[in-house]
Amino acid sequence: MTIKNAGTVIVEKPLLKILYQDEYLVAVDKPPGLFVHRSFMDKDEIYFALQLIRDQIGQYVYPLHRLDRPTSGVLLFALTQDVARLMGQAFSERKIKKTYFALTRGHLLNDGVIDHPLKEKLDDLGDKNVSRAKEAQSAETLYKSVAIASLPVPLGNYTSVRYSLIKCQPHTGRRHQIRRHLAHLRHPIIGDINYGDNKQNPFFGEHFGFKRLMLMAKQVEFIHPVTGLDILIEAEFDEQWQQIFNVFKW
Repeated sequence: MTIKNAGTVIVEKPLLKILYQDEYLVAVDKPPGLFVHRSFMDKDEIYFALQLIRDQIGQYVYPLHRLDRPTSGVLLFALTQDVARLMGQAFSERKIKKTYFALTRGHLLNDGVIDHPLKEKLDDLGDKNVSRAKEAQSAETLYKSVAIASLPVPLGNYTSVRYSLIKCQPHTGRRHQIRRHLAHLRHPIIGDINYGDNKQNPFFGEHFGFKRLMLMAKQVEFIHPVTGLDILIEAEFDEQWQQIFNVFKW
């Protein structure tokens, strides 16, 4: 929320929705457009998920994984260094199950595993000293078509605009993995300015009245590193997602 006061724009400090909290872990619902933590790309940003949740709960937090700035959904932090280490090990051993939902271009009707190696995605500034000669890394994403829809509006060479709701579970954690894998299938995510469709993205923004990456981290499942309990943390689809569901009658 922004408030103008004597020509100055004052940005109200966001309040993150806490999805799960105990004495060892806390999870929040990260809105799209929010960085997880400070980086070289954030010079104009005021707020970050790490600082916001730290201030909300009044204690230091340890980020356990990352979500791209435009991606929304479940973001998990540890509250102690020991738990951060245990959870980091669980992530590296692929014992934590993450489920995403994406709205893609076209009708993607089947399900399967995208097994497509990816070159490490480097930033020109932040990774300027990292070798570009590194081999592509293995990358696997399980995907399933959940629903499809069409709008009777011509666009480009097509007589209608088609969409799919895709459930994705990455087995590896490469940067932009889901975004790059769906683009590899020729079904890029709507709103993806890096790998998306330069006709579909503007049309979507004009037709639905908002622009964002339509990718959401819906669930995180794992065995609690201290209690041993099965934990399932889930975020709800926000108003913009619900708008899409209403239009498509999903």
